[in-house]
Amino acid sequence: MPLSDVKIRSAPARDKPYKIFDGGGLHLLVTPKEARLWRLKYRFAGREKLLSFGPYPLVSLKLARSKRDAARLQLLEGQDPGEVRRAARLSEERDRALTFDHIAAEYLEKLEREGRAAATMKKTRWLLDIVKPRLGSRPIAQIEAPDVLELLRQIESNGTYETSRRLRSTIGTVFRFAIATGRASSDPTAALKGALVRPQVKLRSALLDPREVGKLLLTIETSSGQPTTKHALCLLALLAPRPGELRLAKWEEFDLDGAVWRVPAERMKMRRPHRVPLPPQALRELAELARCTGDSDFLFPSINSWKKPISENTLNVALKRMGYGADQVTAHGFRATFSTLANESGQWHSDAIERALAHVENNDVRRAYVRGEHWDERVRMALWWADQLDAFRALARA
Repeated sequence: MPLSDVKIRSAPARDKPYKIFDGGGLHLLVTPKEARLWRLKYRFAGREKLLSFGPYPLVSLKLARSKRDAARLQLLEGQDPGEVRRAARLSEERDRALTFDHIAAEYLEKLEREGRAAATMKKTRWLLDIVKPRLGSRPIAQIEAPDVLELLRQIESNGTYETSRRLRSTIGTVFRFAIATGRASSDPTAALKGALVRPQVKLRSALLDPREVGKLLLTIETSSGQPTTKHALCLLALLAPRPGELRLAKWEEFDLDGAVWRVPAERMKMRRPHRVPLPPQALRELAELARCTGDSDFLFPSINSWKKPISENTLNVALKRMGYGADQVTAHGFRATFSTLANESGQWHSDAIERALAHVENNDVRRAYVRGEHWDERVRMALWWADQLDAFRALARA
């Protein structure tokens, strides 16, 4: 006879456990301590097996029957209900173990093995640390677009739109790594491309008027700052490197006889070695600089430690002390000055200018064919640019 709630509640406890049956293998195990536990007895591949559904009344009679019917349907389809449940439990446990933090740590290890720049690794770790409190402990396969959007909107609420944009991109790289390694099936950040506030692009402040460039160079020469800092700013103007490439430069990279600076790949933004021709004006700066810091490995050692380079803020702080705020010119802005005036001169091929700036062609097809360094033209262009800067100084003095 099928069970009823009245019959279940009135079933007395006995000295030993006993069963009361409902039908189809479903029964209730009543223990001496008055616990009532749902069980399903079934046979699979000729063997008798038992499946637990939980305690009554937490699992009601109706729910227990629904679970029984679902198990019988699995048997009809040739599946073992117990094995199906076990596989689902293992899958859930695996998903719980594969948290966003776990996958992100693997992704960072991959970047390390690829030799990514220290600055890139520092920035990526900083961005992923922002994710940790909200999503880090969540199984990556269970994180959806609204979860990521909520985090990004919180970042946007502080007005840091660019950080929010970069964070979305970094989270996306972790998800794509998870997809490639079989731990996720989709990237939720792909659906968020139009959901974030687009930051206003801020161009690097730079001087483009030749007379104003000349005035800046004269100000650098006559300033009372650290001699090494003055030499660094002059070399930034002459060679147009990225400030970080110059800040970390070592004497071993310079062939003064051959008039070449060889920047190793690990210090370059695009992870490719780069050669910089040295005009006579740059060689003179280096000769004077060597008298100040030649005993250090670095061209520009910190005043606090000869074994460390100057900080990344040193050059911008020096410009500010000379009266040039970030809205006028920055250390990175010397590159824009060179690029703009070299292009406007009409004397140099745009590819040669791009190679001088160590830029990489964005178009994949074009990049496959444009591999030359335009070295000879770049050497002539370096001489021309150094002479131009001298002319700008003379113009400013007039």
